[in-house]
Amino acid sequence: MNGMTAFFIFPQPAKMPTCLEFFVTGGTMGFDTIIRNGTIVTATDTYAADIGITSGQIAAIAKDLPVENATKLLDAKDCIVIPGGIDVHTHLDMPFGGTTSADDFETGTRAAAYGGTTTLIDFAIQYKGQSLRHAFDTWMKKAEGKAVADYAFHCIITELGNSQLEEMGALVREGVSSFKLFMAYPGVFMLDDASIFRAMLQAAKHGGMICMHAENGGAIDVLVQRALAEGKTAPKYHALTRPTTAEGEATSRAIALAEIAGAPVYIVHLSCNDALEKVREARDRGLPAYAETCPQYLHLSLENMDVPGFEGAKYVFTPPLREKWNQEKLWQGLARDTLQVVSTDHCPFCFKEQKELGRDDFTKIPNGGPGVEHRLSLIYSGGVHGGKFSANRFVQLVSTAPAKLFGLYPRKGTIAIGSDADLVIFDPNAEQVISASTHHMRVDYSMFEGMRVKGVTKTVLSRGRVIIENGKFTGKAGSGEFLRRKTYTGKPS
Repeated sequence: MNGMTAFFIFPQPAKMPTCLEFFVTGGTMGFDTIIRNGTIVTATDTYAADIGITSGQIAAIAKDLPVENATKLLDAKDCIVIPGGIDVHTHLDMPFGGTTSADDFETGTRAAAYGGTTTLIDFAIQYKGQSLRHAFDTWMKKAEGKAVADYAFHCIITELGNSQLEEMGALVREGVSSFKLFMAYPGVFMLDDASIFRAMLQAAKHGGMICMHAENGGAIDVLVQRALAEGKTAPKYHALTRPTTAEGEATSRAIALAEIAGAPVYIVHLSCNDALEKVREARDRGLPAYAETCPQYLHLSLENMDVPGFEGAKYVFTPPLREKWNQEKLWQGLARDTLQVVSTDHCPFCFKEQKELGRDDFTKIPNGGPGVEHRLSLIYSGGVHGGKFSANRFVQLVSTAPAKLFGLYPRKGTIAIGSDADLVIFDPNAEQVISASTHHMRVDYSMFEGMRVKGVTKTVLSRGRVIIENGKFTGKAGSGEFLRRKTYTGKPS
């Protein structure tokens, strides 16, 4: 070949083609990093190949890439190589209930990286009397100089006037293409149906996505006040005053409003079969209705709150834990694409000093739990090793579908030429026991304490930079970048 070095690369998308592209370069092509000896798993394909990385992007995918000029070699023997996880629901450095979530953008993104998540979409909260721009600028300042890995924002709207409606369009054009609305927490976050509908119309006009916290906040508030009047103040009453029917009703209403508006809707942290059935019915009719669930609803149940004393406060988050039989329905929803995404709703509050604010009144317990570090292991262990779905479906749920739904694909969420080299070397057969004594989240307990999982993150790259290597942090605060996202374009599969 006239002194030129030749090797094969796979065309996009990264899968085994019938005819290989032939790639030729003068001299020997060098790579910053090569990942070799692994099995690549994407949402659609599984095959053995090496990955060559140059300038933060995937430059080549082939068997036996030449290693002579590679600056760094990573051995993925006996492991799978998957696209970096994308968690589209976290709350870092978030004020709530008189305190602030325990992880900031440095500790939160670092813990996420330990678990194989390389992109977070957090929430910029517009408080009453503020502009959406103020919310976005405030959260950008929280993240800049701290984030270890890449990040983006949804904007939470708590007040919607004409000026905020105009801001929605401007933010979409600047890469903030999704907005979260609440049907719960009256007087704090909750919007009325008319405001929700106006926001949906505006989102549809500009190519945005509405993320909906779907619970009937008015009915729940009545149940809460009745429980307090009866002296029922223990943590478990947080769950008992938020029935599944309140979530199912609100989910149905959110989908109906979106249908009228001609807008896509994404139901966040869906926890129960009542709500799942509403999403299934909508999708069976062809509506652009999507939903996520979280590891806590798949692995924990109302029974976890039957612990002595105040320990149940560790499981106070919203929606609450449900009766155990809902778990299997949610796993089925993930397998059948009724649910498209697994996120964490990571919102950690320390048991001591923070959760204890509500020791005598469950309504004063800060809502939220820690989970960003163990999402991939919990879903691989329960889903793939549990025989519920394939490793390809696992990648779809934790990376590819989030990227497609929220305007990051194909830069993120896949392994293909030109995509960011956000990659995870994942040992599918390694086991670990989850514990607060070993996790990296800045919180003093684990919701999954003592749980053994099979499938463990070993090495993580963010835009080609190794930030976790064989379980050790090698990244740097401030190296994460803000991601401008594209508009909603349609189905994630």
